[in-house]
Amino acid sequence: MNGFLLREVDGVRYYVCAAFERHDGVRHGFSTRQGGVSLPPEGALNLGFVAWDAPANVEENRRRFLAALGIRPEFLTTVAQTHSAEFHIINAGSDQWNPRTPGDALVTVEKDVALAVKTADCFPILISDARTGAIAAVHAGWRGILGGVLTNTLAGMRREHACSPSELIVAVGPGIRGCCFEVGPEVESAFRSAFPKVELSTPHPQHPGKFMVDLPRALQQQLAGAGVPAANAFDLGLCTGCRTDEFFSYRTEGARAGRLMAVIYRSD
Repeated sequence: MNGFLLREVDGVRYYVCAAFERHDGVRHGFSTRQGGVSLPPEGALNLGFVAWDAPANVEENRRRFLAALGIRPEFLTTVAQTHSAEFHIINAGSDQWNPRTPGDALVTVEKDVALAVKTADCFPILISDARTGAIAAVHAGWRGILGGVLTNTLAGMRREHACSPSELIVAVGPGIRGCCFEVGPEVESAFRSAFPKVELSTPHPQHPGKFMVDLPRALQQQLAGAGVPAANAFDLGLCTGCRTDEFFSYRTEGARAGRLMAVIYRSD
């Protein structure tokens, strides 16, 4: 939890990256599973339209989470996440954005646009550039990491908004870590090919032929490769697979898992 703080507002618990709070007008948060109206268990803050939850519950949960961050619900901007490497630049207000647009990252310099991604083991990544006013939200699962969704988003911020990687602040929220992310040889081989200079996998101690892969380390490599200084990158360090008391985890809970949300917003 280096560089992160746990906050609670009206029963809604969420994490913030302290470095972002030095950027004027930026509000953000990484949700937990506490503070909502969904069942079970009572009070679950499910923020995704999953089959087991009522849409009215999700809307109320989103209202509560955004209210805790001081953001109006109509500013929320999302994409139809597909585990791709595609990002989108928002050049107009959130009321002009179609949430059914496929993609896995959003970038904007617009005010009053709250960029959000949903996760339940994949990594939510929030990015802020104080000089240009650009912000971004990235959904990075193992497929997206291999595809380069974070790398593409950083390159897009540099190309479209003249962001300098050395000035960006990056916060990586809760996701499944090397202690819990078990894969077969095909996925392990893909990571070995994509990251030949760093060892990301170890053999599973109980399951022959299986491997444990360190996704946060892969993200670190991509940030470094893009020119983001290590001192500007912050990792919450909490595993969704281990911490189902605090987060949702699809690998641990299956179809009964809810969805977390990470949001970043600039008001001025």
